[in-house]
Parts: sequence; C-alpha cells; structure tokens
Amino acid sequence: MGDAQRNEEQILAVIGLGNPGKEYAGSRHNAGFLVIDRLIALYSPSMMERKFRASWGFAIAEGRKVLFVKPLTFMNKSGEAVGEIIKYFGIPPAKMMVVHDDLDLPFARIRIAQRGGSGGHKGVQSIMEHVSSSDFPRLKIGVGRPKHGEPVEDFVLLPPYPEDRENFEKMIALAEEAARAVLAGSLSDAMNRFNRRD
Repeated sequence: MGDAQRNEEQILAVIGLGNPGKEYAGSRHNAGFLVIDRLIALYSPSMMERKFRASWGFAIAEGRKVLFVKPLTFMNKSGEAVGEIIKYFGIPPAKMMVVHDDLDLPFARIRIAQRGGSGGHKGVQSIMEHVSSSDFPRLKIGVGRPKHGEPVEDFVLLPPYPEDRENFEKMIALAEEAARAVLAGSLSDAMNRFNRRD
C-alpha cells in the first residue's frame, strides 16, 4: 500500500459507545466505553466534559494527534454528541472510528469494517443520522445473543454471563490492540490482521 492510501485511511478520532452511569459500567452495551478507557489509559489524553455532551480529549497516538470521545448522551442519542464534536473540529466522518458492541457478531469475536449500515444498533444509527453519512469505520465487539431467552434490551444492559467474563475481558483487550493497529498503520492492514476467522 502506498503512503497516499495510508494517509487517506488515517483515523483522526476514536469514539467509544456506551451509557454513562455506574449501573451500566460493565454491561455488554458499554464495550465501546471499555475499549476507549484502555486507550485513554495508554495514550493519556487530557479528558474534559465541557463544551460538548461528551468526555473528550486529544492525545498524540502512534505519532499523530487523535481525538478520543465517549458520548454522555446515552446510547440511543450518541449522534447528538458525536455530530457536534466532529463538526466543531472539522473531522470528516470517514476519519472517525466508532467502537461498539454487536449482537450479530459471535461472542468474543471482533471485526473492523470500513463502512456499512447500523445493523439495528441504535447508537450507530443515531451517529449516521447526525453526521449525514454511513461512510465511517467501525470496530465491532461481538457480544453474541441471549442464551436464556432474555429480551435483547435487557441482555445488552447487563454484564456478561459469569462463565463468559474472562473471555469478555480478553475480547476487550483484543479490541484495544486492534484499535492501536488502526492508529499505527491503516484500516486495511488492521482488517487483514484482525478480521481472520477462528
């Protein structure tokens, strides 16, 4: 891949989706927040909560300035915060990567996508509506489907099953590694590396 294509694919913002509040902290729906928290610990942006309805900050990550964002609007209104912040800083949607849970991806699998629909994810749908585009990369974190007949709405707001917690943690760590690979190289390289099947 040439330098021009690498530059074209460079990500300038990483946005993790979740719900604010201690009651949601370890839930499946907060997988995006969990990955962002690990990236924040690694790159040490100065996070703030002023001006936008988000926790946000810039850091030098893998040699360039990257914006890290956790919307604080609750999941279904994620786009309200994301739309405001990327427009303010002049970041095109194609240069932001959204990190989110995915019910249709098997548990403990991750997948990087360059663009796509919402797949029924209301946070992603909200972002698509507020940035007027579906042309933005995603890092999807597979939470699987309910095993015991629970409604999906309850399933995503709960922590992983006790027997799944260790693998859930490993998946979050793998997703952090994938996000770092995207920042260090390109989406294409990271997709080739992390989208392999078990």
